[in-house]
Amino acid sequence: MTQPSDTAALSNERRTSGLRARVFSPTALQKLLAFTSLILLLIFFSFASPAFMQMDNILGILQATAVNGVLAIASTFVIITGGIDLSVGTLMTFTAVICGVFLTYWHLPMWIGVVAAIATGAVCGTVSGTLTAKMKIPPFIATLGMMLLLKGLSLVVSSDQPIYFTDTENFYMISQDSLIGYFLPSVPVPNAVLILFALAIASSIALNRTALGRYTFALGSNEEAVRLSGVNVDRWKIAIYSVGGAICGVAGLLIASRLNSAQPALGQGYELEAIAAVVIGGTSLSGGSGTILGTIIGAFIMSVLTNGLRIMSVAQEWQIVVTGLIIILAVYADILRRKKAG
Repeated sequence: MTQPSDTAALSNERRTSGLRARVFSPTALQKLLAFTSLILLLIFFSFASPAFMQMDNILGILQATAVNGVLAIASTFVIITGGIDLSVGTLMTFTAVICGVFLTYWHLPMWIGVVAAIATGAVCGTVSGTLTAKMKIPPFIATLGMMLLLKGLSLVVSSDQPIYFTDTENFYMISQDSLIGYFLPSVPVPNAVLILFALAIASSIALNRTALGRYTFALGSNEEAVRLSGVNVDRWKIAIYSVGGAICGVAGLLIASRLNSAQPALGQGYELEAIAAVVIGGTSLSGGSGTILGTIIGAFIMSVLTNGLRIMSVAQEWQIVVTGLIIILAVYADILRRKKAG
């Protein structure tokens, strides 16, 4: 007969084993490795250039990470499902242009421009999701087509000219002002960073605590099993792409506020850094696993690396080479992680 003390010991052993499994899981180890890499990069560039740790440069890194991080969050939702979205960069630009049309061309209130940008992103995401879910077009092709389509529309709508927000009072405050700076003048963290962290928290809750999150992971793990269980897979997939599009609308607002203009030729190339940040953070390209925290760490790694190379006067073409190598290494690490987990 099992004694109460034996039962308690067995229960404690099971809890300890479960905790150990979570702490030393491949995803957790990837996040730890990514965080360690971020710290090492900060230390290296601090010694390599005295200008790196100056406040203006740190603020620049934070601003850049805010935009890239938001796009990476949007990409995380899609990649966890086993898909890919190559249109996040040009969608960001298109939503900024639409905001410019509402505020600068039509002189509507700022809140309407903000809602229009986010709604436009959601609609475009819905279109991408529909192409993938209903028309069965592979995500790579569907979003590649959307990337080119949105790039062209941005140029058409803006007549290939930047749209400036000089007539829109306080628009710059969305990204450039510092709410924290009003209370702590020595810590002027831009609002864009606060928006990034708020969105990261909301997205993490959505992934881990809601039906949308459960089906996001389920679709990436085994879409056919989810379909056979009676779930409307197409509807959930479209919803996930729509959420990603809406988040791209937030990125569009951030970059437009940061530049105080909508630049229609901007955007292409942002998707690569976003995808790299997602994979560096531990999200598997095969779908089924990933975290928002890991994505944020990955976004900071990309921003710190790009900024550090620029501070060290490394030529831009070599910066692109380094980014490409990082993407290759991150994908290879993901392959090794999946083999080990299997």
